[in-house]
Parts: sequence; C-alpha cells; structure tokens
Amino acid sequence: MGKFENKWISAVLPALLIHCSIGTVYCWSLFKSDIASYIGKPVGEVEWAFSIAIFVLGMSAAFGGKLVEKDIHKSSLLSAIFFVVGMAGTGFFIYQKSLIGIYVSYGIVMGIGLGIGYLTPVKTLMLWFEKQKGLATGLAVAGFGLAKVIASPLMENLLGERNNEGILVNPTNIYTMFFILAGIYLVMMVIGHLLIKKPAGYEEKSVKTKSFSYRKVLTNRTFIGIWLMFYINITCGLALISQEKGILAFIGFGAIGLVSSLTAIFNAGGRIVFSSWADRLKDRNSIYKIIFISSIAAILLTIMFDGINNSIAILIIALLCVVNAGYGGGFSSIPPLLSDRFGLDSVSTVHGLALSAWALAGLTGNQLSAFVLAKTQSYDMVLYVIMAFFAIATLISIFIVRPDKVNLESEELSRTEERVAG
Repeated sequence: MGKFENKWISAVLPALLIHCSIGTVYCWSLFKSDIASYIGKPVGEVEWAFSIAIFVLGMSAAFGGKLVEKDIHKSSLLSAIFFVVGMAGTGFFIYQKSLIGIYVSYGIVMGIGLGIGYLTPVKTLMLWFEKQKGLATGLAVAGFGLAKVIASPLMENLLGERNNEGILVNPTNIYTMFFILAGIYLVMMVIGHLLIKKPAGYEEKSVKTKSFSYRKVLTNRTFIGIWLMFYINITCGLALISQEKGILAFIGFGAIGLVSSLTAIFNAGGRIVFSSWADRLKDRNSIYKIIFISSIAAILLTIMFDGINNSIAILIIALLCVVNAGYGGGFSSIPPLLSDRFGLDSVSTVHGLALSAWALAGLTGNQLSAFVLAKTQSYDMVLYVIMAFFAIATLISIFIVRPDKVNLESEELSRTEERVAG
C-alpha cells in the first residue's frame, strides 16, 4: 500500500501540478487581442510571443534533457523560476507597453520554463509505473492539455467585463491578471518541486548517461522516423485546430465555445487513452498507425459528404474531436516509445531531442493552413493537404521506424569496455 501511495504523491501529483501550470501557455488566444489593444500593436505582431514560446519550449527541452537526466529537483526548481518570472515579466512589460519585453518574457523566459518543466516529470513517472508507462505519461501530459480547460474560466474572471465591442471595461486587468497567475503557479510548481522524487534505489542501479552519444541518436533511422512522425502529427493537428473557429463559423454553427471545450476534452482524453492503449500493444509504434489512420478516415468521411461546405455539423465536430484526440495522443505516446527503442536510462535526453520537432511544428502548423487558405480560399483544400501529410506519417511509421532496440553507448566507451574485458 505504501508503494501505491508513494507513486501518486511522488510522481503523479507533482507531474499534474507542474503540467497544469505550464500548460496554460495554450490559453494565449483568450487574451492576445487584449494585449494588442492595451499596448497599441497589431494582433499579428503580438502573436509572435506565442510562436517564440513554443519554439523555445522545444529547443530548451532539446538542450535541457541532460540536466533533467541528472537532477530532477534542480530541473523542477529551474522550471518554476523561469516560468513564474516569465509570467510576471509579461505582466510588467504589458504595463510598460513594450512588445520586445513581451517577446523576451513570454516567449524566451517562460519558454525555457515550459521546456524544462515539460520534460521533468516524464521519466520519473515511467520509473514508478514500469508496466504502465503509457498510462503514466498520459496522466501527466493530460494535465498539460487540461490546463486550458481549468485556467480559462479563471482568466476570464480576472479579465473582467467587456463592452459590446468585446473590449475590456478595465484594461489594466490584462497585466494584473499575469501577476496574480504568477503567484498561483509559483505555489503549484514549488509544491510539485518539493514532492517529486524517483523510486528509492534507482540512482544506484543506473547511471550510464556519460556514455550517451548524440551523434548516434541524431543519425539513427528510427529516431529520425519518430521525429518526423511527431513533427507531422503536431503540424497537422495545429493546422486544423488553428482553423477550428473559422470552420465552425463558416458552416454557421453558433455554439463555438461549447465545441472548443469539447475538443479540448478530446485533446486531453486522447493523451490518456492512446498512450495507455499502447501499453497493451505488442509494438508501441502501432498506436501511431492507429492515430494517423483514424485521422485520415475522419477527413475522408467529411470529404465524401462534399466537404466542409455541405457536411452536417456533427460530422465536422467529430472530425475536430478525432484530430484533437490524435494530436494529444501523439504527445503522450512519444516518451514510452522512445523508452522502448532507446532505453529508460537516457529517455529524458532523447525525449528532449524529439521535442525539437514541436519547436519547428509550432512555427509551421498554423502557417500551413493559413497559406493554403490564402492560396485557395478553400477549407476542403486544407483537409486534402492535412490528409496527405497524415498518409506520409503512416508510411514512415510502417517502413522507417524499426522495432529493434537501439544501443546508445558511444563507440569510444564501447571500445574501452572491450579492451578492459579483453
């Protein structure tokens, strides 16, 4: 019973506290127009703060994996400091009406906290849940997805009333909201930092991180295939999710907020369902085939009913829910898949490298659908392009991602061990 309690208190609870805090980055759309209005800049210019944050998230994870591998207490504390300072700094620079300051605080400083914080609980969860790695990572990453659902009502309340044009009655609420949220997330993340710990005895039985070879990972066919699958899934997800409101408005569907909450629930639910489902599959890579093929099927079904223009609303809502679920499932399924292929000892470092795909997809996903729409004025063409990318990802999953485990020890260390053995 003690072990059962420990894994929930030492792994799951801190993971949820950290991920439910940093996942609020996805609430950006709720207040970006308010920031633009207050500082007197176009929304398009302000929008770059979010793109920078996602890019820095991926790149700080790519370079911060070794730190997380060595010391989760240091990494969880650093994550809390960067995230909270970035959030408070965003409030300060909104008050100062400094767009560059917002880029630095929300984009770079908060982005570093996001990347390190995203990585920190993952390996710990897999150590505690050795036979249910997918369920464990699904629970944590679901927290990241659910953060928007949990935080949105709080943010709307802090922003206060709006006039008939949708402008805040009290514009100063936009920066005071960031100060209040910084205080709340400081408490949550510090509690997570104090609670998180690896199972007793783990440190003694494994530290091979010195033998890790970046070159072996980055040139490995399986890693390249997994990276490409991950990148395509995020790009396709963002391409469709970013057009969610536009598509619903185009078909004349009024309850956009309700659908937005529904798709957010599917996004979070997919993170638990797909990754825990993968625990029961012979090869965890099969879950990606299921994600991609189900997304292709949902798109095909919509197209068969004459596309976005003539499809019934329920079919389009179902399409958005399926793609959101697969988008979330792709995030939660990646750490256990990397653990299966590259070993649990180095999974934080390899996972960090894989998250660089998120950094690039964060810059290209929204732009892909915007570019296709600008050229064709057709949501149906967006669906065709997304379906083609999902088809490519399916082929990568089948033909490039191998089922064999990869040896990550550097050649120099291997030769040394051979000489010692000889």
